Amino acid sequence: MKILIYSPSFYPNIGGLETIILTLAYEFTYQSHEVKVISQTPATDSKKFPFEVIRQPTIKKVFKLTHWCDVYFQGCVSLRGIWPLLFVPRPLVVTHQTWYRYVNGGLGWQNYLKHFVTRFATNISASQAVAQPIPAPSSIIPNSYREDIFYEIPNIPRNQELVFLGRLVSDKGANLLLEALAQLKSKGLTPKLTIIGSGPEESQLRQQVNDLEIVEQVNFTGVKVEHELVKLLNAHQIMVVPSLWDEPFGIVALEGIACGCVVVGSEGGGLKDAIGACGVTFPNGNVERLTQILFDLLTHPEKLTTYREQAKSHLARHTSKAVAKAYLEVIEGVI
Repeated sequence: MKILIYSPSFYPNIGGLETIILTLAYEFTYQSHEVKVISQTPATDSKKFPFEVIRQPTIKKVFKLTHWCDVYFQGCVSLRGIWPLLFVPRPLVVTHQTWYRYVNGGLGWQNYLKHFVTRFATNISASQAVAQPIPAPSSIIPNSYREDIFYEIPNIPRNQELVFLGRLVSDKGANLLLEALAQLKSKGLTPKLTIIGSGPEESQLRQQVNDLEIVEQVNFTGVKVEHELVKLLNAHQIMVVPSLWDEPFGIVALEGIACGCVVVGSEGGGLKDAIGACGVTFPNGNVERLTQILFDLLTHPEKLTTYREQAKSHLARHTSKAVAKAYLEVIEGVI
């Protein structure tokens, strides 16, 4: 099968959608399909792929590629990338990784048009929450994680309590976690928290740590990646994902679970799907409920073992191979 992937943003850009598209392109190729990727992102290194990447192609080249393929695959609806199908009809398959709406929930003409396009596509959504507002049927296929990077390392002592991993921006809710830490202190518990990541809110968070008088409990590590990150996650018992907004999915939860963490996360959106039976959720923004859950887990460590026992079966459906196979079943049905 010849699969043409249109992804305006692609490697070397490193974001959630870029990572998902890159992983699928690899796996489609490994499972004996011909794959070509169109992207508007210029290359900044000489990295080689087992599939062809065509960057910033001419209109003539796009037409030629569209004629070549059996299926036209998009990572989220790209209006800029739809036009070839008006002249060269091919089955359109779209993976939806977020909502087509403004931050405040409103819709503009582009959002309405993207919703309209879904009526003519075969749709795949990362979670039920993402699928719900789409006005056309959508298969639910969860995202994968990098199992070659994120895994348990047995000889690392798991002697640290709480970890936050993510961009230090207001939507991610690190400030909520700091408030919960202060409330735990008032209850006689003083767990240590490691904050991994960077972002524009870091200075405000550091000031909040000072104001709450929890300086000795919080360690800002900055950005960590790959093996250094995995070692750090393996040293922790509980990952907290306190997003204030509704996450479309939440690959970070899978990464924490794979490294042996029990995950406590906000329940809005698709994050609860990523956590599954491997942790506990709480209403977005509810610091009192977050504090109660952390107090319960920290004072009843046997519950952590129960959640960890669910990890193997939960992660099995989130491997790169399993997710790509599910995608291919949908695509082959279209063909």
